[in-house]
Amino acid sequence: MPSTRALRLMESSHRLLQKLTRGRAGWNVAGMPVVELTTIGRRSGERRATMLTSPVKDGDALVVVASRGGDDRHPAWFLNLRDDPNVEVVVEGRPSIAMIARIANAEQRSRLWPLITAKYANYAGYQRKTEREIPLVLLEPSPNARGGHGGGDGHERASG
Repeated sequence: MPSTRALRLMESSHRLLQKLTRGRAGWNVAGMPVVELTTIGRRSGERRATMLTSPVKDGDALVVVASRGGDDRHPAWFLNLRDDPNVEVVVEGRPSIAMIARIANAEQRSRLWPLITAKYANYAGYQRKTEREIPLVLLEPSPNARGGHGGGDGHERASG
């Protein structure tokens, strides 16, 4: 499992790539779109941004995986959105969109997890490393969100 330090280094490297290319690179990793998720810190109350991959969409919802590389602990961003589901999301460098984060229920996870792991086997490996069930989070447009998600966003669609 990657350490917190290693995860921060990967994130910093990713952000540096985006900065050096003025946002032309870094919005796709291993065939998955990358999103920037901003939550409110559950203890600090401050805005916290993190870069995540979104392996599938479920209708209008972006799906992100709270794997933390198979660690036994949930990622901080997951704990933050669990406490306050009002988040902001940036896709492909576009302006941020207000969204609501919902943790997938058992039915949603049982439908989405096989789609994710069939295409991106690393997630199945992360699940084998930990006893916790890795949560999936659906990021849905907030009723008062600006803009929206049109086609051509590079996401694999979940059927059903």
